[in-house]
Amino acid sequence: MPARGSRKVDLLRPVELIHEHLTAALCLDVYRKHRVRERERIWTLSRLAEFWTQVGLQAPESLTQVLQEQRAPTAIGAGEALPSPQSFFARCQKMRPEFLRDVHAAFTQRLLARRSPAFARALHPLLDRFTGLLALDGSKLDAIAHRLKILWNNRAVILPGAVVAHYDLVFGVVRYLEFDSDAAASELKRAERSLEGVPEGTLFVADRLYGNAEFFAELSQRGLFGVVRYNRTLGLQGVRQLSKWRFAGGVLVDRIVVAGSGQKTPPQTLRYLCWQHGREKRELLTNVLDPERLTAVEALGLYPFRWQVERLFFDLKEVLDLHQFYAANPNAIAMQVYGAAIVHTALRVAQAEIARDVDLEPEDLSVPKLFPRVASTAAAAAGAEVMFAAVTHANPRLRIRKPDLHELPFATTTLAAIRVQRRTGPRRKRRYCKARRKWKRFPGSRKAPS
Repeated sequence: MPARGSRKVDLLRPVELIHEHLTAALCLDVYRKHRVRERERIWTLSRLAEFWTQVGLQAPESLTQVLQEQRAPTAIGAGEALPSPQSFFARCQKMRPEFLRDVHAAFTQRLLARRSPAFARALHPLLDRFTGLLALDGSKLDAIAHRLKILWNNRAVILPGAVVAHYDLVFGVVRYLEFDSDAAASELKRAERSLEGVPEGTLFVADRLYGNAEFFAELSQRGLFGVVRYNRTLGLQGVRQLSKWRFAGGVLVDRIVVAGSGQKTPPQTLRYLCWQHGREKRELLTNVLDPERLTAVEALGLYPFRWQVERLFFDLKEVLDLHQFYAANPNAIAMQVYGAAIVHTALRVAQAEIARDVDLEPEDLSVPKLFPRVASTAAAAAGAEVMFAAVTHANPRLRIRKPDLHELPFATTTLAAIRVQRRTGPRRKRRYCKARRKWKRFPGSRKAPS
């Protein structure tokens, strides 16, 4: 029996998930549901979704490169040549990004149907008491580094927009993603708008930005719950103490409080949880007033999982190259964002399947290691499909047997190559130092001649 680290892992699975569930029928349903004045054109919604998904997989130098490569038909793609680049750019300018947003939502819902949660197993007991467990946060997109023609006369740093995400802690995917081309707009307002349509009984976890009476009022009005880090700008008035005991070497206090002054939003009745051990202190607010539904210990254990949404933003920007934008059109930027989100969803579902097959937790597999291998496999598979189609066309009288792509060397990797390398030593803390504000040449570099 081969060693565990040498076990083979299928890299074609994420690509197959995209082509299996991101269908023309799904895109057509979304298109018919939300169209207002848009007409069905050569570049249909399904073609756009497929194209931007391919961009997320390849991270090309330019859009024109992908358009030229996909002009030839491939069996792994749409099955027919794509229309001209001119019609593509015209379509991107006029089609609203809400179409791709809803395609991502429908794709995610379809992909997760009949699948069980696999991430964050420590939180699974909470699913008996809450509809879902989501981490809520927003992030500004990276500055546009490549100076597009439209920006040549503008010397300021340009941010292409911002996003608000609902990250599903137990399924490991982004459930909802909202793009806003105005990066300076209020993140809190965007987050409040994103709550529309969320199933009642969902529990959110968020950072201190959302620790205000306005956000909790919005949650309560929609039948939602939240665990939020306490923002000290919010005034609290104690009502009664529910419990106080020693926990994890410190003291854990659970109180009912009234939050807010009532000037803009009615005061909110919340629970204030405070754990303190020496100088270390953690303070949380929640509108789950029943301690039996969410204990103080469970709330403290839940909050650190909020950082998973930060990992989502890292994966989208750094692993899926969402720091590189190809157009100055806000619609095209939004489409690129949602295309990357579709790829991320398929990748995470495949990650859970791989972990199940090798009897590991999904968190034991590294996305930065897994995705580049999936991307190269997708490119190799597309090339293999093109080659097979060319050979078949060149030999019309021969009956050529198509090989199984899964058996080719590029379609697999070893488990050891994609596992997370755990930190063995203590994490080094970098403290502020005035000397870091100065700069010097790299040690060992040659001094420039005077």
